[in-house]
Amino acid sequence: MLSHSFFVFGGQTITHLMWLPGREDDRGCVRVEAMWMDAVDLRDFYATPLGRMARRTISGRIRAHWPKLNGLSVLGIGYATPYLEPMRGEAARTIAAMPAAQGVLRWPRDGGGLAALTPETELPFADVSMDRVLLVHALECAEQVRPLLREAWRVLSESGRLLVVAPNRSGVWARLDPTPFGHGQPYSPPQLSRALREVMFTPLSTSGALFVPPSRSRMMISSAPAWEKIGGRWFPAFAGVVVAEATKRIYAGQTEPERSRRRAYLPLAQKNTGA
Repeated sequence: MLSHSFFVFGGQTITHLMWLPGREDDRGCVRVEAMWMDAVDLRDFYATPLGRMARRTISGRIRAHWPKLNGLSVLGIGYATPYLEPMRGEAARTIAAMPAAQGVLRWPRDGGGLAALTPETELPFADVSMDRVLLVHALECAEQVRPLLREAWRVLSESGRLLVVAPNRSGVWARLDPTPFGHGQPYSPPQLSRALREVMFTPLSTSGALFVPPSRSRMMISSAPAWEKIGGRWFPAFAGVVVAEATKRIYAGQTEPERSRRRAYLPLAQKNTGA
């Protein structure tokens, strides 16, 4: 499937063409298949000036949602190690679960291995064992979104919080291949909220990050804080990523509609006249 999009950057209209693998369903609609990025490619991106800026910006949003992690167990699913690293000195336990299709890299470099290679739908952790679960470079790449979120629901404690970072459908970052946020399936805030509700999460809040265009220009990268301040206030719909926080819904029920009552009448016995 050939996808094209148009956007204005630097006063010029740019046409972006991209071949997306997909297949047609019975209705003739093309469904885009998700693709996991290799962990080495993700590591190399975060080693660039643009990647370091993206990490700082998104980390600021994560901290705004989770300001205190003292004594908590934190699990990162996907390629979350750049965002888990600052939490190691505060959280009681920090673990990275990297899907098998993405690959695994040793983390952290200066200590014992805290990263595990796992199937995306079978996390090797006990039920309700994590206080915080962070999904980065995961949801947009997952081949099975609902089973992945259900696994996150299973390992999350009853009072725990889930935080999902996903490419924003209306943002510029999702339209350009050179960054990891241009791969996989982007989400709009309503789509992400609906995906969470479908697997028994209750969305709490949604925010955005990466309002700065994904340019490798030094001037553009250095001006990122100003872009974040202006974009967050005036253009929230054009964030590069959506950051959604949710809590676990323990009970879910469906009320039955009240049935209309019908009066029943018993037939009266006829009196025998003896005729």
